[in-house]
Amino acid sequence: MNRTVMITCALTGAGDTVGRSEHVPVTPEQIAEAGIEAARAGATIVHVHVRDPETGVGSRDVALYREVVERIRASDVDVIINTTAGMGGDLVLDPQEPTRFLEGTDLVSGADRLPHVEELLPDICTLDCGSLNFGEGSLVYVSTPDMLREGAKKIQELGVRVEMEIFDTGHLWFAKELVAEGLIDAPPMFQLCMGIPYGAPADPALLQTMVNQLPEGAVWASFALGPMQMPWVAQSVLLGGHVRVGLEDNLYLSRGVKATNAQLVERAKGIIEGMGAQVATPDQGREILGLKPR
Repeated sequence: MNRTVMITCALTGAGDTVGRSEHVPVTPEQIAEAGIEAARAGATIVHVHVRDPETGVGSRDVALYREVVERIRASDVDVIINTTAGMGGDLVLDPQEPTRFLEGTDLVSGADRLPHVEELLPDICTLDCGSLNFGEGSLVYVSTPDMLREGAKKIQELGVRVEMEIFDTGHLWFAKELVAEGLIDAPPMFQLCMGIPYGAPADPALLQTMVNQLPEGAVWASFALGPMQMPWVAQSVLLGGHVRVGLEDNLYLSRGVKATNAQLVERAKGIIEGMGAQVATPDQGREILGLKPR
C-alpha cells in the first residue's frame, strides 16, 4: 500500500464532454481556474489539455496553453503542472476507402506534438506509448515506435519529466523499452489508463498484472473511466500507486450529480485519508518524481 499519494487532476481532456456538463472548463481562464481550485482542494498535479474557446474542441494552440500555464503559475497556489503531448495523433479513416482521411484527422510527427512543451517547460508532459483503436467507428490514435522515440528524446533534452501513458499491455512493453534505451530519466513515471475503449479494461486483476510488469523503481499511477474512477483510487493506493481523477475521465460525483474538478479531488482525498494514507503536497510530489524545487 502507498502511504503518501499524489493526486493528479485531469481538468478537461479533449473528448466530446462539453455539452454533457456545464462544469467542463473550455476557455483558458476556465481551465486555469479549475486547476487552481483543484490544487486548493488537494491536487498534487494538474493535467492540462486546452480547447478551442469557440467550439470546445481539443486544440494544440500554443497560445492557449501559454495562457493556462501562466495563469496557474501566477496564482497563489503551488501545484505541479503536467501538460498533455498527446494531441496530434488522431487518424479518422474512411472504412470503405482507408487511404482517405476523414474530417477529424489531426496527425503530426512526434516532435510537432511538442511546441507548447518546448516553450513553456512544464514540470511533466505525457507520452502516449502506443497506437489504439479509439472507441467505435474509424478513429485510430497513432503513436508509432519511431514517433515515440523522437518525442521522448526531445522531451528529455528539454529537461521535462515524461509521464508515459499506458492504454494497453503492449504499450507497457514498449514503454519499458524506452526506459531500457535511456530515453526516460529516472525515476520512470507510468500512468496506467484503464477502461478506454478499446484498450485495457478496468479489471483489478489486469491492473495487478500490469503493476507486476513495471520496472524496478518506477513511479506509477492509475485511473479508470466513469463510475470506476473512485473505486480505482482505492485500488491504486492498495497496490502501491498514485491516483488520477478529474472531468477528463468522469463527469459525476454520484449517480445523477455532476461534479466539479475540485469536488472529485476532495472525494479522492477523503478515500485516501480514510485508508490511513496521506495526500502528497506538491513539494513531496517533486521529491517523489525527482523534479526541481519550485
